[in-house]
Amino acid sequence: MFFVDTLEFEGLGNRSYLAGGPAAALVIDPPRDIDQVIAAAARRGVRIAFVAETHVHNDYVTGGLELARVTGAQYLVPAGAHVAFARTPVADGDTVTVDEGLVLRAIATPGHTPHHTSYALTEDGRGVAVFTGGSLLIGAVGRPDLVEPRLTEQLARAQYASAHRLASELDDEVPVLPTHGFGSFCSSSQAEGDSTTIGKERETNDALTLDVDTFVAQMLAGLDDVPAYYAHMGPANAAGPAPVDLTPPRRADAGEIASRLAAGEWVVDLRSRMAFAEGHAAGSFNFEGEGKLATYLAWLIPWGKPVTLLAETPEQIAAAQRELARVGIDRPAAAATGDPAGWVREGEQLASFPRARFADLAHVRQRGDAVVVLDVRRDSERGGGFIEGSVHIPVHELHGRTGEVPEGMVWVHCAGGMRAAIAASLLDAAGRDVVAIDEGFDAATEAGLPLTRSEGTD
Repeated sequence: MFFVDTLEFEGLGNRSYLAGGPAAALVIDPPRDIDQVIAAAARRGVRIAFVAETHVHNDYVTGGLELARVTGAQYLVPAGAHVAFARTPVADGDTVTVDEGLVLRAIATPGHTPHHTSYALTEDGRGVAVFTGGSLLIGAVGRPDLVEPRLTEQLARAQYASAHRLASELDDEVPVLPTHGFGSFCSSSQAEGDSTTIGKERETNDALTLDVDTFVAQMLAGLDDVPAYYAHMGPANAAGPAPVDLTPPRRADAGEIASRLAAGEWVVDLRSRMAFAEGHAAGSFNFEGEGKLATYLAWLIPWGKPVTLLAETPEQIAAAQRELARVGIDRPAAAATGDPAGWVREGEQLASFPRARFADLAHVRQRGDAVVVLDVRRDSERGGGFIEGSVHIPVHELHGRTGEVPEGMVWVHCAGGMRAAIAASLLDAAGRDVVAIDEGFDAATEAGLPLTRSEGTD
């Protein structure tokens, strides 16, 4: 009997897969930290015989090359991918036998990238799974605009054709197992659901229910911002990533933290936004370890800037270090744990700022207080409605645009609170008076704050 184990990476919104039979297995789109993949294979008691990439990834650093080296597995990479390392190139229709009766077939599915390849798994000739990478997702497809702007429409049409090819060649009951689409910015849109099949997608996926022109027009109109760090992932993966080093970073005392802040380095506090607001080292930034740490820290930080991590426990540092390594932030310059009072020098005080709800904002506005309302959501989110008179700077642009925030007390909000906390920490570090609104945006209407859908002079 075959098996498929799913390895989830919620922070990046991706999945990898371990699939095989009684003796041997393959791994699809492995993460940079391969130890957990090896552990999963050990629990199954199987040898990793093949490692397969669906494409050269734009959103994370792959562990495929290192996993193949460590395990002796064949490294399957689409033949059309331009890479600088030895691998087994796979073309449309190529097959490999994973275990007795278990065969993997490559299916060319260009669209997310020109060389994108899906892999259909059959057991004794019956389709049992298809690993679709960034092609056919749950209720969506992978975005086509990450390779080259001039190719975007062409790749969008290729995505449509690839989705139809998968639907025509595979039975309705075959499970669709994508890499992207669970919050990843590699998905063209976010859909509900945790699992799907070819049959379900045939009924609900726009790529399979709309005509090609309508599908392409809608997808291109809905494409969201691309995280800045994506520009570094493709080249790193094509060159062949180095093995990851997850040994603990050196410990920093209060004096070193102060000197790193003074040097303009990034000191990142991983604690909850509630704890950070109550007291933190002045100048530090708040990226919650439990949030989308890798996505937003890698998106905002100037690439290559040294980063020092602060957290309550060494385990939290280790988890953050692992997640950051997946996007190429390999070695923290230093780290500190424990009570934040120990992160500032003797005689210095922790900084703080208030948290609030939208009802509190409505109250101060009704009172006539002059406040600045800063909306740090993305353009697509703001298009659905925003607070009248609010200033709009998406959180991923704020670090370079703090000077554009008008004078006065700044009340900052996003859609749920996490990004508002990041933005509040950036403004606080820049010396601004700030209030972080920690509440879902739906509460703005409930609080009586007037919303508008027309940008006007924003």
